[in-house]
Amino acid sequence: MKIAVLGGDGYCGWATALHLSARGHSVSIVDNFSRRQWDHEIGAQTLTPIRPLAERLRVWEELTGKAIELFVGDVTDYDFLSATIKEIEPEALIHFAEQRAAPYSMIDRKHAVFTQVNNVVGTLNVLFAIREYVPDCHLVKLGTMGEYGTPNIDIEEGYIKIEHNGRSDVVPYPKQAGSFYHLSKVHDSHNIMFTCKVWGLRATDLNQGVVYGTVTDEVAMDETFVNRFDYDEIFGTVLNRFCVQAVIGHPLTVYGKGGQTRGFLDIRDTVRCVEIACLNPAARGECRVYNQFTEQFSVLEIAQMVKTAAKKLGVAVTVKHFPDPRVEAEEHYYNAKHSKLLDLGLQPHFLSHSLLDSLMNIALQYRDRIDASLIQPSVNWRRTRNELRHKESPPVSALASVPPFENGDGIKRKNKRTSRPAFEKKARIASGKS
Repeated sequence: MKIAVLGGDGYCGWATALHLSARGHSVSIVDNFSRRQWDHEIGAQTLTPIRPLAERLRVWEELTGKAIELFVGDVTDYDFLSATIKEIEPEALIHFAEQRAAPYSMIDRKHAVFTQVNNVVGTLNVLFAIREYVPDCHLVKLGTMGEYGTPNIDIEEGYIKIEHNGRSDVVPYPKQAGSFYHLSKVHDSHNIMFTCKVWGLRATDLNQGVVYGTVTDEVAMDETFVNRFDYDEIFGTVLNRFCVQAVIGHPLTVYGKGGQTRGFLDIRDTVRCVEIACLNPAARGECRVYNQFTEQFSVLEIAQMVKTAAKKLGVAVTVKHFPDPRVEAEEHYYNAKHSKLLDLGLQPHFLSHSLLDSLMNIALQYRDRIDASLIQPSVNWRRTRNELRHKESPPVSALASVPPFENGDGIKRKNKRTSRPAFEKKARIASGKS
């Protein structure tokens, strides 16, 4: 199957691209390296050192004989995206190419606007490109469980049957987004449903829970493939953050009462869920919604697990409750359905002691790379202006208009706002040519 992975240089996208390539699919990555740029902006770095993408793809081809082609550009640039989709002619298009952090979207007005424009416009461009050039292509879109919020009823998979004044209907499940980022995903969902209805597109919207872990079978093949391990207060997820806090002796930062409950899944299950969706495409005109997670935990439960895992390694850990920078229920009912992917063959990896030990050991291995100043939350949902710790980075609105820069893969590219059409030429990274 010909598959395009938008955002294939990121955490989930990279692992997914390798997984699908290893299984014999023809994979192309589309990326503008913005995730690397955001690290520079906030003055952070992944705990694990990430190699240039050119090197990653070159080594992958050397080890497996399978080439992954790279197209460098921005999905918000429709000229670039449409030309790329027309050339690849994908049978499935996996869409990870969005700003994915709720705290980032809540920094200030500028970051909120950027998040919504980047995510909503990018997804609209994807939908139009599919309709115009590959109308039978199956869109696999990574949504988020955060779209639902924390309702006091069970969360169904995308749709709910209601009865009102003696009549019944099946309607999209009500959304209660908790940030400008989550709102952008809600807008995406509505746009995808609408275009499936009016244009007959086929789509699967994967409402993903919190992903943990760094290793898949493919990532483990060579140190060059090591994946991201984000622990900073903007992009770091709760389990990663707690593991890093534990190894440096920092109290685990439980926000409020710690009863905030979410769905979680292993990165190995993420790549498998995406593969399952690709192999079982939606029908023409169908917009499916799958809740993509395997277990539910509260923040306090995660903290206790990390405390236990750290104790086994001889590390004493304390848990401290901090004022919650978010506006959310700190204790609530949470029961989300997630049977559809299981019905299609997903065999989950559950959060085990061995996995926690692995994450703790990664944190210990790269302890010297930890910046403790990035742990405490600085973005407060109640404020319209939050100051970034890193003062030297360009504003987010300028990231699309900087001079030609080194993208981190060893290849110079002009930006799409310059006089020369940006990223007009595809980068054949696997062969080292451009």
